[in-house]
Amino acid sequence: MKASDVMRKEVITVAPEAAVVDAVHLMLEHHISGLPVVDEAGAAVGILTEGDLLRRAELGTEKRVPAWRSWLAGSGREALDYVRSHARRVGEIMTVPVVCATPDTDLAQVVALMESKRIKRIPVLENGRVVGIVTRADLLRTLASLLPPVNTPSVADAELRRRVLTSLKAQPWFRDDGSMDVRVKDGVVELVGVVTDQRERGAIRVVAENTPGARGVVDHLLWIESMSGIPMEPPAGV
Repeated sequence: MKASDVMRKEVITVAPEAAVVDAVHLMLEHHISGLPVVDEAGAAVGILTEGDLLRRAELGTEKRVPAWRSWLAGSGREALDYVRSHARRVGEIMTVPVVCATPDTDLAQVVALMESKRIKRIPVLENGRVVGIVTRADLLRTLASLLPPVNTPSVADAELRRRVLTSLKAQPWFRDDGSMDVRVKDGVVELVGVVTDQRERGAIRVVAENTPGARGVVDHLLWIESMSGIPMEPPAGV
């Protein structure tokens, strides 16, 4: 999938000359946590987010730096903090440069940017102009439309067992060494055998749960620590 597949085309923006108070009211009115900042030509010049508004004098949350640290860092750093906590115009406190994507940016890359930059929204630009925005909420909406329904058509037990085993063998992390098996009765998948990695055990269970036709999963796998050979009981609640 690409950014254009999930982006929201109706983007609420703000000008760098706009008053901070107006931008705050705009964010509250539309229940959004950030606003792309665009110039008169529609080009993105920054973004204003909730994070840019945390350190404000009105809240009493502006940064207070010890005198010795201020002396070491120089007056410029302190002056910049003052601007961010007292400025009245969006352009003086917005975040630059803008972390952005294009309509053709792969969705996996968009998510990687969100994770690495610790941001919640990424404007989508075309020829420098904002044509959309991808937020975490947009990703959730898309995910909701793609997740399979909870109730799936029932299948014969033998066919369900075949599906589970086929799905497991397709996973690069699965060890097809005969140490575990799958049993199915009345659509309920039972996992039996041993695993040496608790993380692998969880993944096996998820594969079974995601197999079309599975009505439930019973985990009877034993976790055996590879170094000690001591069998571990299933965690409580499994």
